[in-house]
Amino acid sequence: MQSAKARTVVITGASAGVGRATAIEFAHRGWNVALIARGVEGLEAAAQDVRAQGAEAVTLSVDVADADAVFAAAEQVRARWGRIDVWVNCAMATVYGTVRDMTPAEYARVTQVTYLGYVHGTLAALRDMRSRNTGTIVQVGSALAYRAIPLQSAYCAAKFAVRGFTDSLRSELISERSGIRLCMVQLPAVNTPQFDWALNHMERRARPVAPVFQPEAIASELYRAALHPSREVWIGRPTVQAILANAMAPGILDRVLARIAIRGQQSLAPLPAHRPDNLFSPVSGGHAVHGTFDDEARSAVSAVRSSTLRFFLAVLAGLALVALSSGGKRLRAPPRTKRERPE
Repeated sequence: MQSAKARTVVITGASAGVGRATAIEFAHRGWNVALIARGVEGLEAAAQDVRAQGAEAVTLSVDVADADAVFAAAEQVRARWGRIDVWVNCAMATVYGTVRDMTPAEYARVTQVTYLGYVHGTLAALRDMRSRNTGTIVQVGSALAYRAIPLQSAYCAAKFAVRGFTDSLRSELISERSGIRLCMVQLPAVNTPQFDWALNHMERRARPVAPVFQPEAIASELYRAALHPSREVWIGRPTVQAILANAMAPGILDRVLARIAIRGQQSLAPLPAHRPDNLFSPVSGGHAVHGTFDDEARSAVSAVRSSTLRFFLAVLAGLALVALSSGGKRLRAPPRTKRERPE
Protein backbone atom coordinates (compact mmCIF):
# COMPACT_ATOMS: atom_id res chain seq x y z
CA MET A 1 0.00 0.00 0.00
CA GLN A 2 1.36 3.40 -0.98
CA SER A 3 1.63 6.22 1.52
CA ALA A 4 -1.20 8.45 0.38
CA LYS A 5 -3.04 8.86 3.69
CA ALA A 6 -3.32 12.63 3.37
CA ARG A 7 -5.06 12.40 -0.01
CA THR A 8 -8.82 12.31 -0.42
CA VAL A 9 -11.05 11.14 -3.26
CA VAL A 10 -14.78 11.65 -3.70
CA ILE A 11 -16.61 9.14 -5.90
CA THR A 12 -20.22 9.49 -7.02
CA GLY A 13 -22.19 6.40 -7.95
CA ALA A 14 -20.00 4.56 -5.47
CA SER A 15 -22.43 1.92 -4.20
CA ALA A 16 -22.01 -0.54 -7.10
CA GLY A 17 -20.29 -1.30 -10.38
CA VAL A 18 -17.43 0.84 -11.64
CA GLY A 19 -17.87 3.42 -8.88
CA ARG A 20 -17.54 0.82 -6.14
CA ALA A 21 -14.58 -0.88 -7.84
CA THR A 22 -12.89 2.52 -8.12
CA ALA A 23 -13.48 3.21 -4.43
CA ILE A 24 -11.80 -0.09 -3.58
CA GLU A 25 -8.87 0.71 -5.90
CA PHE A 26 -8.24 4.09 -4.24
CA ALA A 27 -8.63 2.54 -0.79
CA HIS A 28 -6.08 -0.12 -1.66
CA ARG A 29 -3.65 2.71 -2.46
CA GLY A 30 -4.22 4.29 0.94
CA TRP A 31 -6.58 7.15 0.09
CA ASN A 32 -9.40 8.52 2.22
CA VAL A 33 -12.58 7.67 0.28
CA ALA A 34 -15.87 9.57 0.33
CA LEU A 35 -18.67 7.55 -1.22
CA ILE A 36 -21.73 9.24 -2.71
CA ALA A 37 -24.89 7.42 -3.82
CA ARG A 38 -28.59 7.37 -2.98
CA GLY A 39 -29.06 3.98 -1.33
CA VAL A 40 -27.86 3.61 2.26
CA GLU A 41 -27.65 -0.18 1.96
CA GLY A 42 -25.29 -0.06 -1.01
CA LEU A 43 -23.21 2.72 0.50
CA GLU A 44 -22.61 0.82 3.71
CA ALA A 45 -21.59 -2.30 1.82
CA ALA A 46 -19.16 -0.25 -0.29
CA ALA A 47 -17.76 1.41 2.84
CA GLN A 48 -17.05 -2.03 4.31
CA ASP A 49 -15.07 -2.89 1.17
CA VAL A 50 -13.07 0.33 1.54
CA ARG A 51 -12.35 -0.22 5.23
CA ALA A 52 -11.30 -3.80 4.50
CA GLN A 53 -8.42 -2.25 2.55
CA GLY A 54 -7.33 -0.36 5.67
CA ALA A 55 -8.59 3.02 4.42
CA GLU A 56 -10.99 5.53 5.96
CA ALA A 57 -14.44 5.89 4.43
CA VAL A 58 -17.36 8.24 4.78
CA THR A 59 -20.78 7.57 3.25
CA LEU A 60 -23.02 10.35 1.95
CA SER A 61 -26.55 9.44 0.89
CA VAL A 62 -27.10 12.00 -1.86
CA ASP A 63 -29.00 12.20 -5.14
CA VAL A 64 -26.54 13.88 -7.50
CA ALA A 65 -29.48 15.51 -9.30
CA ASP A 66 -29.81 17.72 -6.19
CA ALA A 67 -27.09 20.37 -6.54
CA ASP A 68 -27.40 21.72 -2.99
CA ALA A 69 -27.09 18.21 -1.55
CA VAL A 70 -23.94 17.59 -3.59
CA PHE A 71 -22.43 20.89 -2.41
CA ALA A 72 -23.27 20.04 1.21
CA ALA A 73 -21.65 16.61 0.81
CA ALA A 74 -18.46 18.21 -0.48
CA GLU A 75 -18.40 20.51 2.55
CA GLN A 76 -18.71 17.50 4.85
CA VAL A 77 -15.75 15.85 3.16
CA ARG A 78 -13.66 18.99 3.44
CA ALA A 79 -14.63 19.41 7.11
CA ARG A 80 -13.52 15.86 7.84
CA TRP A 81 -10.31 15.59 5.81
CA GLY A 82 -9.41 19.19 5.00
CA ARG A 83 -9.35 18.97 1.20
CA ILE A 84 -10.51 17.12 -1.91
CA ASP A 85 -7.65 15.97 -4.12
CA VAL A 86 -9.60 13.97 -6.70
CA TRP A 87 -13.29 13.96 -7.60
CA VAL A 88 -14.59 11.09 -9.75
CA ASN A 89 -18.01 11.59 -11.36
CA CYS A 90 -19.43 8.13 -11.98
CA ALA A 91 -23.13 8.22 -11.06
CA MET A 92 -25.42 7.29 -13.93
CA ALA A 93 -28.96 6.33 -14.86
CA THR A 94 -30.22 4.90 -18.11
CA VAL A 95 -33.38 3.57 -19.73
CA TYR A 96 -33.51 0.74 -22.25
CA GLY A 97 -36.10 1.29 -24.95
CA THR A 98 -36.84 3.03 -28.21
CA VAL A 99 -37.53 6.75 -28.35
CA ARG A 100 -41.16 5.86 -29.08
CA ASP A 101 -41.39 3.95 -25.79
CA MET A 102 -39.90 6.63 -23.54
CA THR A 103 -41.60 9.45 -21.65
CA PRO A 104 -40.49 13.06 -21.11
CA ALA A 105 -40.12 12.34 -17.39
CA GLU A 106 -37.70 9.50 -18.13
CA TYR A 107 -35.60 11.70 -20.39
CA ALA A 108 -35.55 14.41 -17.73
CA ARG A 109 -34.46 12.02 -14.99
CA VAL A 110 -31.62 10.46 -17.01
CA THR A 111 -30.44 13.96 -17.92
CA GLN A 112 -30.59 15.14 -14.29
CA VAL A 113 -28.45 12.23 -13.07
CA THR A 114 -26.12 11.36 -15.93
CA TYR A 115 -25.44 14.89 -17.16
CA LEU A 116 -26.39 17.42 -14.49
CA GLY A 117 -25.07 15.10 -11.78
CA TYR A 118 -21.65 15.50 -13.37
CA VAL A 119 -22.09 19.26 -13.56
CA HIS A 120 -23.04 19.42 -9.88
CA GLY A 121 -20.12 17.21 -8.87
CA THR A 122 -17.69 19.27 -10.93
CA LEU A 123 -18.92 22.54 -9.45
CA ALA A 124 -18.64 21.12 -5.93
CA ALA A 125 -15.09 19.94 -6.62
CA LEU A 126 -14.11 23.31 -8.09
CA ARG A 127 -15.30 25.13 -4.96
CA ASP A 128 -12.64 23.31 -2.99
CA MET A 129 -9.93 23.02 -5.62
CA ARG A 130 -9.95 26.67 -6.73
CA SER A 131 -8.89 27.81 -3.28
CA ARG A 132 -5.69 25.72 -3.61
CA ASN A 133 -5.37 25.91 -7.41
CA THR A 134 -4.83 22.16 -7.60
CA GLY A 135 -6.80 18.94 -7.91
CA THR A 136 -8.10 16.54 -10.53
CA ILE A 137 -11.64 15.89 -11.76
CA VAL A 138 -12.22 12.61 -13.57
CA GLN A 139 -15.35 12.31 -15.71
CA VAL A 140 -16.32 8.69 -16.30
CA GLY A 141 -17.56 8.70 -19.87
CA SER A 142 -18.24 6.12 -22.52
CA ALA A 143 -17.66 5.30 -26.15
CA LEU A 144 -21.31 6.39 -26.34
CA ALA A 145 -20.14 9.96 -25.71
CA TYR A 146 -18.94 9.87 -29.32
CA ARG A 147 -21.11 7.23 -30.97
CA ALA A 148 -24.76 6.92 -29.94
CA ILE A 149 -26.52 3.57 -30.21
CA PRO A 150 -30.19 2.58 -30.41
CA LEU A 151 -32.22 1.80 -27.26
CA GLN A 152 -30.24 4.23 -25.05
CA SER A 153 -30.98 7.66 -26.53
CA ALA A 154 -31.26 9.45 -23.17
CA TYR A 155 -28.01 8.01 -21.82
CA CYS A 156 -26.08 8.66 -25.03
CA ALA A 157 -27.32 12.27 -25.16
CA ALA A 158 -26.25 12.81 -21.54
CA LYS A 159 -22.75 11.45 -22.21
CA PHE A 160 -22.44 13.70 -25.27
CA ALA A 161 -23.41 16.61 -23.01
CA VAL A 162 -20.80 15.69 -20.39
CA ARG A 163 -18.11 15.74 -23.05
CA GLY A 164 -19.22 19.17 -24.28
CA PHE A 165 -19.36 20.57 -20.76
CA THR A 166 -15.93 19.16 -19.91
CA ASP A 167 -14.29 20.53 -23.08
CA SER A 168 -15.76 23.95 -22.40
CA LEU A 169 -14.55 23.98 -18.79
CA ARG A 170 -11.11 22.76 -19.81
CA SER A 171 -10.63 25.75 -22.12
CA GLU A 172 -11.70 28.10 -19.34
CA LEU A 173 -9.23 26.55 -16.89
CA ILE A 174 -6.44 26.87 -19.46
CA SER A 175 -7.36 30.51 -19.95
CA GLU A 176 -7.17 31.05 -16.19
CA ARG A 177 -3.81 29.27 -16.05
CA SER A 178 -5.39 27.00 -13.47
CA GLY A 179 -3.59 24.09 -11.88
CA ILE A 180 -6.81 22.04 -11.78
CA ARG A 181 -6.76 19.09 -14.19
CA LEU A 182 -9.65 17.50 -16.08
CA CYS A 183 -9.67 14.03 -17.58
CA MET A 184 -12.55 12.25 -19.33
CA VAL A 185 -12.25 8.49 -19.48
CA GLN A 186 -14.31 6.79 -22.20
CA LEU A 187 -15.39 3.27 -21.23
CA PRO A 188 -16.38 0.13 -23.15
CA ALA A 189 -19.17 -2.21 -22.00
CA VAL A 190 -18.63 -3.21 -18.37
CA ASN A 191 -20.08 -6.05 -16.28
CA THR A 192 -22.03 -4.04 -13.69
CA PRO A 193 -25.45 -4.51 -12.01
CA GLN A 194 -26.99 -1.68 -14.06
CA PHE A 195 -28.45 -4.16 -16.56
CA ASP A 196 -30.53 -5.77 -13.81
CA TRP A 197 -31.97 -2.61 -12.31
CA ALA A 198 -32.16 -0.01 -15.10
CA LEU A 199 -35.67 0.80 -16.34
CA ASN A 200 -36.34 -1.49 -19.29
CA HIS A 201 -39.12 -1.11 -21.87
CA MET A 202 -37.99 -4.18 -23.81
CA GLU A 203 -39.48 -7.64 -23.54
CA ARG A 204 -36.14 -9.25 -22.73
CA ARG A 205 -33.42 -8.59 -20.16
CA ALA A 206 -30.84 -5.98 -21.07
CA ARG A 207 -27.21 -6.93 -21.58
CA PRO A 208 -23.98 -5.10 -22.51
CA VAL A 209 -22.83 -5.16 -26.11
CA ALA A 210 -19.94 -7.63 -26.27
CA PRO A 211 -17.06 -7.67 -25.56
CA VAL A 212 -17.56 -6.99 -21.86
CA PHE A 213 -14.90 -6.02 -19.28
CA GLN A 214 -14.72 -6.40 -15.51
CA PRO A 215 -15.07 -3.27 -13.32
CA GLU A 216 -11.72 -3.83 -11.59
CA ALA A 217 -9.86 -3.47 -14.89
CA ILE A 218 -11.65 -0.17 -15.49
CA ALA A 219 -10.99 1.02 -11.92
CA SER A 220 -7.24 0.56 -12.36
CA GLU A 221 -7.29 2.81 -15.41
CA LEU A 222 -9.39 5.41 -13.59
CA TYR A 223 -6.87 5.48 -10.76
CA ARG A 224 -4.05 5.91 -13.26
CA ALA A 225 -5.98 8.72 -14.97
CA ALA A 226 -6.44 10.50 -11.65
CA LEU A 227 -2.72 10.43 -10.89
CA HIS A 228 -1.57 11.21 -14.43
CA PRO A 229 -4.47 13.02 -16.09
CA SER A 230 -4.55 13.23 -19.86
CA ARG A 231 -7.16 15.13 -21.85
CA GLU A 232 -8.96 11.85 -22.54
CA VAL A 233 -8.33 8.16 -22.03
CA TRP A 234 -10.04 5.60 -24.27
CA ILE A 235 -10.32 2.25 -22.52
CA GLY A 236 -10.59 -0.95 -24.52
CA ARG A 237 -10.23 -1.71 -28.20
CA PRO A 238 -14.02 -1.50 -28.77
CA THR A 239 -14.00 2.11 -27.52
CA VAL A 240 -11.15 3.09 -29.83
CA GLN A 241 -12.77 1.32 -32.78
CA ALA A 242 -16.18 2.92 -32.19
CA ILE A 243 -14.82 6.45 -31.86
CA LEU A 244 -12.53 6.23 -34.89
CA ALA A 245 -15.13 4.46 -37.04
CA ASN A 246 -17.69 7.12 -36.22
CA ALA A 247 -15.22 9.86 -37.17
CA MET A 248 -14.53 8.25 -40.53
CA ALA A 249 -17.86 6.72 -41.59
CA PRO A 250 -20.80 7.66 -39.34
CA GLY A 251 -23.42 6.85 -41.97
CA ILE A 252 -22.13 3.31 -42.41
CA LEU A 253 -22.01 2.91 -38.64
CA ASP A 254 -25.66 4.01 -38.41
CA ARG A 255 -26.65 1.05 -40.55
CA VAL A 256 -24.33 -1.40 -38.82
CA LEU A 257 -25.72 -0.48 -35.41
CA ALA A 258 -29.29 -0.66 -36.68
CA ARG A 259 -28.55 -4.26 -37.65
CA ILE A 260 -26.59 -5.48 -34.61
CA ALA A 261 -26.99 -3.14 -31.60
CA ILE A 262 -30.68 -3.67 -30.89
CA ARG A 263 -30.32 -7.44 -30.73
CA GLY A 264 -26.90 -7.07 -29.09
CA GLN A 265 -28.39 -5.27 -26.06
CA GLN A 266 -30.97 -7.97 -25.32
CA SER A 267 -30.36 -11.34 -23.74
CA LEU A 268 -32.43 -14.42 -24.51
CA ALA A 269 -34.08 -14.34 -21.07
CA PRO A 270 -37.49 -12.63 -20.80
CA LEU A 271 -37.85 -9.58 -18.57
CA PRO A 272 -39.48 -10.58 -15.25
CA ALA A 273 -42.88 -9.11 -14.52
CA HIS A 274 -43.07 -6.31 -11.94
CA ARG A 275 -39.29 -5.98 -11.90
CA PRO A 276 -38.15 -2.92 -9.81
CA ASP A 277 -35.91 -0.29 -11.36
CA ASN A 278 -33.70 2.45 -9.92
CA LEU A 279 -34.55 5.40 -12.15
CA PHE A 280 -36.50 7.45 -9.61
CA SER A 281 -35.53 5.70 -6.37
CA PRO A 282 -32.82 3.22 -5.32
CA VAL A 283 -33.59 -0.48 -5.25
CA SER A 284 -32.72 -2.84 -2.43
CA GLY A 285 -30.14 -5.53 -3.01
CA GLY A 286 -27.92 -6.00 -6.03
CA HIS A 287 -25.33 -3.52 -4.81
CA ALA A 288 -22.25 -5.33 -5.99
CA VAL A 289 -19.21 -4.60 -8.10
CA HIS A 290 -20.04 -7.22 -10.72
CA GLY A 291 -23.16 -7.82 -12.74
CA THR A 292 -24.30 -11.20 -14.08
CA PHE A 293 -21.84 -11.51 -16.96
CA ASP A 294 -18.78 -12.91 -15.20
CA ASP A 295 -18.66 -15.89 -17.57
CA GLU A 296 -17.78 -13.65 -20.53
CA ALA A 297 -16.24 -10.52 -18.95
CA ARG A 298 -12.55 -9.89 -19.55
CA SER A 299 -10.23 -9.05 -16.65
CA ALA A 300 -7.59 -7.23 -18.69
CA VAL A 301 -8.06 -4.11 -20.79
CA SER A 302 -5.83 -1.77 -22.75
CA ALA A 303 -6.06 2.02 -22.70
CA VAL A 304 -5.08 4.75 -25.14
CA ARG A 305 -4.30 8.21 -23.82
CA SER A 306 -5.07 11.22 -26.00
CA SER A 307 -1.39 12.23 -26.03
CA THR A 308 -0.41 8.81 -27.41
CA LEU A 309 -3.21 8.91 -29.96
CA ARG A 310 -2.15 12.37 -31.16
CA PHE A 311 1.41 11.11 -31.63
CA PHE A 312 0.35 8.14 -33.76
CA LEU A 313 -2.08 10.25 -35.80
CA ALA A 314 0.72 12.75 -36.44
CA VAL A 315 3.00 9.93 -37.56
CA LEU A 316 0.31 8.55 -39.87
CA ALA A 317 -0.35 12.01 -41.29
CA GLY A 318 3.37 12.48 -41.91
CA LEU A 319 3.65 9.11 -43.66
CA ALA A 320 0.61 9.95 -45.77
CA LEU A 321 2.16 13.26 -46.85
CA VAL A 322 5.42 11.52 -47.74
CA ALA A 323 3.53 8.91 -49.76
CA LEU A 324 1.53 11.55 -51.60
CA SER A 325 4.66 13.55 -52.31
CA SER A 326 6.52 10.51 -53.62
CA GLY A 327 3.54 9.46 -55.69
CA GLY A 328 3.24 12.90 -57.20
CA LYS A 329 6.87 12.86 -58.26
CA ARG A 330 6.45 9.49 -59.99
CA LEU A 331 3.39 10.68 -61.86
CA ARG A 332 5.11 13.72 -63.33
CA ALA A 333 6.11 13.21 -66.99
CA PRO A 334 9.90 13.31 -67.47
CA PRO A 335 11.20 16.32 -69.34
CA ARG A 336 11.59 15.79 -73.07
CA THR A 337 15.07 15.63 -74.54
CA LYS A 338 16.07 17.84 -77.39
CA ARG A 339 15.63 14.92 -79.84
CA GLU A 340 12.04 14.28 -78.61
CA ARG A 341 10.83 17.84 -79.05
CA PRO A 342 8.68 18.36 -82.15
CA GLU A 343 10.16 20.39 -85.00
